[in-house]
Amino acid sequence: MHPFHLAFLVDDLENTIAFYTRYFNCRLGRQAKRWVDIDFFGHQLSFHLRNSNILPEEHTNPVDGDTIRIPHFGVILDKAIWESLHQALHEGGVGFVLKPKIRFKGQAGEQGTFFIKDPSGNVLEFKYFNDTDDIFARDE
Repeated sequence: MHPFHLAFLVDDLENTIAFYTRYFNCRLGRQAKRWVDIDFFGHQLSFHLRNSNILPEEHTNPVDGDTIRIPHFGVILDKAIWESLHQALHEGGVGFVLKPKIRFKGQAGEQGTFFIKDPSGNVLEFKYFNDTDDIFARDE
């Protein structure tokens, strides 16, 4: 697997660094006055300071009965790590955009999922599959 790179706007670099290092144990990479790179589960995220308080329009799509915010990004974890992360976020007072649930129950691609926002409003999804072969599974 090759690491991916994503870049996002943030309102405050210090709060962003604190959030990602506290909850996800992210390692810092290169850093400048207006941006920072972090190691997010082996992938490179770059956070850049927003130039204004203008937020992009919020888009959503329905998925398995839920309203899902677009854009979002996330990571697929082992179930035990997913459960541990959920507990740490809950105990840390981080609010859930979508509380932990099982999506597509009994169907191809069944998965555990939850969504949160980082301090700048970027939406993150965390999920697990009982079998990694199900990541791209679909009902025929």
